Amino acid sequence: MADASDTSSSRVPELSALGLDDLVAEVVERLQSAAATGDKLQGLLEAVVAVGADLDLHATLYRIVEEAVDLVDAKYGAIGVIGPDGPDRHLVDFITVGIDPEAAAEIGDLPRGRGILGLLIDDPEPLKLDDLTLHPASYGFPPNHPPMHSFLGVPIRVRDAVFGNLYLTEKRGRPGFSDEDKQVVRALAAAAGVAIENARLYAQAREREEWIKGSVDITTALVGSEDPDEALHVVARRARTLASADFSAIYLPQGDGSYLVEITDGHDVSSLAGTVLPPDSPLARVIESGESVFIADMSTDPGVMLEQSRAFGPGLFVPLTAGGSVLGALELDRSIGALPFTQTEQALFQAFAGQAAIALVLAAAQRDRARLAVYEDRDRIARDLHDLVVQRLFATGMMLQGAARLAIVPEVIRRLNQAVDELDATIREVRSTIFALQQGPEDAGPGVRARVLREAAAATPALGFEPSVTFVGPVDSRVPDEAAEHLLAALREALSNTARHAQATRAEVSLVVDDEAVLTVTDDGVGIAPGGRRSGLANLRSRAESLGGTADFGPGPNGKGTTVTWRVPV
Repeated sequence: MADASDTSSSRVPELSALGLDDLVAEVVERLQSAAATGDKLQGLLEAVVAVGADLDLHATLYRIVEEAVDLVDAKYGAIGVIGPDGPDRHLVDFITVGIDPEAAAEIGDLPRGRGILGLLIDDPEPLKLDDLTLHPASYGFPPNHPPMHSFLGVPIRVRDAVFGNLYLTEKRGRPGFSDEDKQVVRALAAAAGVAIENARLYAQAREREEWIKGSVDITTALVGSEDPDEALHVVARRARTLASADFSAIYLPQGDGSYLVEITDGHDVSSLAGTVLPPDSPLARVIESGESVFIADMSTDPGVMLEQSRAFGPGLFVPLTAGGSVLGALELDRSIGALPFTQTEQALFQAFAGQAAIALVLAAAQRDRARLAVYEDRDRIARDLHDLVVQRLFATGMMLQGAARLAIVPEVIRRLNQAVDELDATIREVRSTIFALQQGPEDAGPGVRARVLREAAAATPALGFEPSVTFVGPVDSRVPDEAAEHLLAALREALSNTARHAQATRAEVSLVVDDEAVLTVTDDGVGIAPGGRRSGLANLRSRAESLGGTADFGPGPNGKGTTVTWRVPV
């Protein structure tokens, strides 16, 4: 709505296609039509040049307000940036000049565009008032707000849309702003639209550059990472940083169609980790279809299923899709009241998510190739041990047995038989090693043999070395489930005692299965001190006796270390 004294009711013509020369000519024409003075013309031309001197958007907006205040000799000035179209359009940013930070803090929250400020949002035409407090739309001022009377508001257009409004108040030296002031500010607003467009284009170019660099960074990080969870953390952390978001999360699909919140980063909403998005929820169905979801306000949207997500405002959910498969979904959230995600940010985020999904697939493929190479090496080593080492050891044992039959001296016979026994034990250890190479503990099935190997591997960090493990007999087929559970617990207890008390440098685990399962754990440590605690050994005995078996302990071979023997009938 224009003031009654306004002699020009036409809208500001579109200047987005004008070059600098055309812009200056337009400004001069407007000033001449307003009978502007030479000083005013010179000041406006200098202001036009000044507002286009910076490519940072916030700095450009602040300079526009500064130049406008100087041009028309106003005490206060501001630019209100209008949010996206919708039923509740309001100001999403407010840059002021003339109010120091301390005074601004006392005033409180920035205006949203109600009252006089909202008039230009609803009707983007220049508005000039001698006393804004007398206008019917005036809401009054909040506490600690400086008094203001004269008012001049002009919309700022970028291309064919209203970017925001330029507000000026308290004309110095006279009761109100003149028509010449209004024409000057309108001309400056036209130049400001071009400067803002340049700054936005520059910001978008820099933003795209950062997102592209971020995509390269995550690809490099993911391909070089051996930990899948760490790879997902890299995606969540990098996306949150690039989007200037406060929180990010990664949802992974489950077998029943639901989505589990596996990774979180940023704002402390740790309770969200581990929660499940039901398969029948609208968001889960949209993600499964491969579509992106943009939510203007998570705190009020009825489609938000997880209560923890209502702690945020603008939110994005983008599926991680590669090769037509949905690998999961990435969520980005900003705080309540924060600027919403722009269309440019949404498009960049979708591209980033696609790149991240491809990087995750490549990283998984690389880890699979590396794991396959390790398995191939393990198979080759196992074959060599079986075909060469075991056969040679067996042949050597046969030769020694033959030599023992030909020997006459009893001591020679005893030593030869002892050497044969040692070779048999070595063959059993080598065969156990072959099995471990062919089936690593982390990939083994549920059999007793595999679970014993897993327990031995798990004890390695505490022991400081890896215990050797040998098996004799039908370990997997003869040991029932109940006995297996107690056997594994006994093994865990025995190895834990060795790690805590034995000060050993070597430990051997043997499991022999025939009519009974006999578990033997031997170490070369300091042995069991007289009068020492026996609680762990008592537990072993209790487990064995519950199954009709026994548990004993004593010194190790040659009287050194400890031997624990745990046996139950099978």
